[in-house]
Amino acid sequence: MSTEQVSSVPSVGLVGVAKHVSSHPLSPLTSAEISNASKLVQSLYPRNVNLQYKSITLQEPEKAHLVPFLNAERNGLKKSTIERRAFVAYYIRNTDKLHEAIINLSGQKVESNVRLGPNTHGPGDAEEILLVEKIALQDKGVQAEIAKLQLPEGTSVISDPWIYGSDGINDEQRMYQCFLYMRDPNNPSNLDSNHYAFPLTISPVVDTVKWKVIRIDLLPSGSDHSVKEPRPLKIQPPNEYDPAYQQLRTDLKPLNVVQPKGASFKITQVGETGRVVEWQKWFFRVGFNQREGVVLHDVRYDNRSIFYRMSLSDMVIPYADPRHPFHKKAAFDLGDAGAGVMANNLKLGCDCLGSIHYLDAVLNTDKGEPWHMENVVCVHEQDAGIGWKHTNYRTGKAAIVRSRELVVQSIITVANYEYIMAFIFNQAGEIKYEVRATGIVSTQPVDDGVEVPWGTIVHPGVLAAHHQHIFSLRVDPAIDGHSNRLIYEEAHPMPRSNFNPHGVGYTVEETLIDRSGGFDINTDHNRTFKIQNSSVRNPVNGKLVAYKIHAPPFQKMLADPDSFHSKRAEFADHNIYATKYRDGELYAGGKYTNQSRGGDGVRSWANRKDGITDTDLVLFVQFGLQHATRIEDFPVMPCEIIHVAFKPVNFFDKNPALDVPPSSQEFNRSTLLEAEGHHQPSVETKVGEKGEVCCSSKL
Repeated sequence: MSTEQVSSVPSVGLVGVAKHVSSHPLSPLTSAEISNASKLVQSLYPRNVNLQYKSITLQEPEKAHLVPFLNAERNGLKKSTIERRAFVAYYIRNTDKLHEAIINLSGQKVESNVRLGPNTHGPGDAEEILLVEKIALQDKGVQAEIAKLQLPEGTSVISDPWIYGSDGINDEQRMYQCFLYMRDPNNPSNLDSNHYAFPLTISPVVDTVKWKVIRIDLLPSGSDHSVKEPRPLKIQPPNEYDPAYQQLRTDLKPLNVVQPKGASFKITQVGETGRVVEWQKWFFRVGFNQREGVVLHDVRYDNRSIFYRMSLSDMVIPYADPRHPFHKKAAFDLGDAGAGVMANNLKLGCDCLGSIHYLDAVLNTDKGEPWHMENVVCVHEQDAGIGWKHTNYRTGKAAIVRSRELVVQSIITVANYEYIMAFIFNQAGEIKYEVRATGIVSTQPVDDGVEVPWGTIVHPGVLAAHHQHIFSLRVDPAIDGHSNRLIYEEAHPMPRSNFNPHGVGYTVEETLIDRSGGFDINTDHNRTFKIQNSSVRNPVNGKLVAYKIHAPPFQKMLADPDSFHSKRAEFADHNIYATKYRDGELYAGGKYTNQSRGGDGVRSWANRKDGITDTDLVLFVQFGLQHATRIEDFPVMPCEIIHVAFKPVNFFDKNPALDVPPSSQEFNRSTLLEAEGHHQPSVETKVGEKGEVCCSSKL
């Protein structure tokens, strides 16, 4: 990514700008800091130059400075001073001039300001997307094409702007590809009508510099690449998801989640935007930003360091339809828009249950002003079934503990899709990252009687193309410290021999990964990756302390390796990428994914082949779904659930959940239907006074 220094930077503060108020180095920017940063950037230009701010977010301190700070903080020692900085991405409005600036908020100065090179485009934002919708629908040419459909009077046409994508054909300028739909024309007053049941064949392209429609594509609706001029449209019946239009079940009884004594977690506010969460020996800091949404820092269990930083780094949804313009559909939802800016207000629905604590966030508008987002994260506990159990069948006594989990959850809406994303902690020292995909599949028009192998007809005239969901979770481990290594463990059968005459033996072997690269799971050998600390051994068995990664196998990106999809989604071809830590290498698909070309993401970093043994390494863990669409996914799809887990291996000296209080009727308040316990006949031997051994039967 080429850059150009475009202006000198002032070294003195601005008159009239609020002085910086000290915050924790990891706390997200405050409202005052966001305003301050935008004013400092604006000071570089004449007052009549209008700037469009894409992101004003915390520039995290260099790790070399932050780790000693956190260690001193943890041990109650004197902490060094760490200056607060902001990262700002912005355009000179109505141009293609994208810039990055680093703002020293503590020193009240702009430390750097550069214009980025060609084929580097900023993400969309809420104000811009609304403007694109308006431009597309008000264009005379688009209106003329819509008129050819002869829609009923009063019909509302909807525009869904998509990031244009990349194919290398006249795609250097920043554009949106708009897909048009209509609401149910027979019920025009229903603003929540499922317009994805009424896709149209008209697709305007909007230029974001000229702010006008520069081309109107017609969508293929048959089984080949051919397109047809719009003609009078056959109106199909609606297909609504709104409960108001359903005949609801009447036999479902209430299930209440009640915590009469409140929640077991504690959340400490640190300044205006920082939060520390403590629960069942867990400790971590919760941050929130425009791109990643929820970010965890300094994750510890019983004051032992486990992870320095965790966040969803990237995701891509490539579609299967090879025809223009669908061939460009590959949504990088975090880089193209942002998990933070798309976050739902969770208090509006039943997104979380029980005793809930909501977290707000402050992001920025396109004008550089603070944008207060309420209830974008919910923290709550949930019952997770049995944690561990054993029944002594000789006595009938059962020891049982139910598992409690702490959930840190956010939900994003990306036009048609919803993603429910949660970090989940349990009492056995384990962490899960879970994604639930729901919402409405992206639809396109299809002619009557047509079937194609790249999608499924989910409603008359409606095709849902097959697609993949591939996620990349960035994990910066600190297993009892920051000097870690990555190994994989495999199970192999022992050859038949005098030692293994029956051929049933097998062994588990470890292989050290000494260089950065991309690596894959092998289910035939139960290949499991572990993060180890070679300087700390388990006090009982002498093995290295570790955490293992349970990542589900998934089908890697199906697009050709030389395609733009594959070049851009650098993370989508391996289960795990391991790199040596470098400041700023946060996003697996590169910093700017909008119409990107690739070359600045995790595959490129891993190809350095850095040594990663007993050093500060970073892992990008990929997981995904192959969504071969089905009619049951429409008009709204049931949740598809997938998760990655991190589990201790020789990290503790026994089951860390042994001290969880046992479950009891008094504690759980369940309705007891069966009182008799499990007790079966048994035989045991006893040693007598003189050392004799005899058997006795117990009924």
